[in-house]
Amino acid sequence: MSLPPAYSAASARAAGLTRAHLRGPAYVRLAHDLVVRLDDAIDERERLHLLAAVLPPDAAYSHRTAAALLDAPFDSPPRPHVVLTPRRVLPQHTAFVVHSRQLEPADVVVRHSLRVTSGAQTFLDLAPSLWPGDLVALGDALLRAGHMTPASLAGRLDRAHRVRGVVRARKCAPMLSPSSMSRRESWVRFWLMTSDLPDPGVQVPIHDRSGRAVVHADLGYEEWKIAIEYEGRQHADIDQFGRDIDRYSLMAADGWLVLRFADRHMGPAPVVSRTRGALLSRGWRP
Repeated sequence: MSLPPAYSAASARAAGLTRAHLRGPAYVRLAHDLVVRLDDAIDERERLHLLAAVLPPDAAYSHRTAAALLDAPFDSPPRPHVVLTPRRVLPQHTAFVVHSRQLEPADVVVRHSLRVTSGAQTFLDLAPSLWPGDLVALGDALLRAGHMTPASLAGRLDRAHRVRGVVRARKCAPMLSPSSMSRRESWVRFWLMTSDLPDPGVQVPIHDRSGRAVVHADLGYEEWKIAIEYEGRQHADIDQFGRDIDRYSLMAADGWLVLRFADRHMGPAPVVSRTRGALLSRGWRP
């Protein structure tokens, strides 16, 4: 008797596999009665597909699981989060974290052949558990990947009366930008926007003497010619390092002051204080 990639323990025993076989290293129990062979090369997305077999038809992956599926910079949690339509007794399953939500059709999309909460719904669902800077980073990523628009987010938040986290979601929504290129870049922008400093521009163009935009700064203030750059690990690559030297030389040639931040500087105090000093040195006054 042949078995599909995923099967119940009863089907496995009917095919001649003993309980001892199923406890062996060649098999993994994805859920209480869902077994899969490890030699099927399961990645996270395939695991979610297999687990979907034990979910009711109205279920959709949600919260951080949805964020990961929607290309946001968040790892999928060990136990996938799913949302179900409210019912008198909400089914529970040891393989999942189960939530109850009354969703409209627009609040669920299909991604990688999986039912997933929409970008706007995911943003709202994670608003209570994420600190505001990370919520901004999530929103930036969803906008950047095209899984949410300002209009779709505004529409969902308009319907979110008394929903937990909606106050935070509404406060962060105006800060979002699809031009932000990384999670930490979003953090830096959030810290500046919630300080008493001017709001920085995003992907600010740097022009050569002929007026042609030759490079772009992650963040910056055109009026005072201050560029702000987040240096992630990718900047240690030798080719990227060379390109960075070219970029910073072009910025300096046009009179720009460049502030560079790395992971060790990720906090509101160093970001805001150094940016304040740069602005004051260029003539800004509170």
